Amino acid sequence: MLKYKMYFKPKTLYQRLNSLFRSCHGESREKPSFDRIRFIQENTEISTNHMTPEIKLHLITPRCALWDSTADQCPVSDPFWAFYWPGGQVLTRYILDHGIVVKDKSVLDVGSGCGASAIAAAMTGARRVLANDIDPVAATAVKMNAKLNSVNLEISTDNLIGQRLHQWDVIFLGDMFYDEEFASTISDWLKTLRQSNSSCQILIGDPGRFSFEEHPAKSLLHKVAEYELDEVCRRENNGLTLGGVWSYDPSRTTK
Repeated sequence: MLKYKMYFKPKTLYQRLNSLFRSCHGESREKPSFDRIRFIQENTEISTNHMTPEIKLHLITPRCALWDSTADQCPVSDPFWAFYWPGGQVLTRYILDHGIVVKDKSVLDVGSGCGASAIAAAMTGARRVLANDIDPVAATAVKMNAKLNSVNLEISTDNLIGQRLHQWDVIFLGDMFYDEEFASTISDWLKTLRQSNSSCQILIGDPGRFSFEEHPAKSLLHKVAEYELDEVCRRENNGLTLGGVWSYDPSRTTK
């Protein structure tokens, strides 16, 4: 059963997904014979019309038939991977602009979606990159996008949220504070991560969503960069204009 948080009546698939509680997914509608690669090839286009044009991505755009589809018309459940969310865009832009952050390091991208942040890490010299998303169709999209950009990375569909992870130097969370309940889940997990791996750098990308701005965990974050969202991103995200990249650092507080 999907939970909805509606701010307006969604007209496009992108708007519908943008109004969902992303932490709650319906059951997969895939048939056993479903060809994920073919579905992605036939229902997306290769796009560089975003804040990181260095990276080519299979995305559902306004020129794609599924852009105006309803939930019942889309053969896969909640294809968040098919859209490049603003928090992910600013985080990926930051990685490309500051490759030293990941160079020669092991990187985990949680909630990877289309895989852009993981791809950026691989492009800028990370020693090891794992793109993690619980959606198996997202995993296929990441694999295709990685090939499209001639990079190698690992892919996992395990649910890593809540687990103690010792082996990563850098962890990405792009646009993961999408509702209050899940923001609290992430916040609790970040405390666990810090306790189990004090040297790990945790980077968060967010476009100023209410559940992020008003969450107590924000006082434990330090802003490392801010970007203006491009015109396309603003138009598709209800007028959001800025996106920030934050480092989880309980030793510092923000006002």
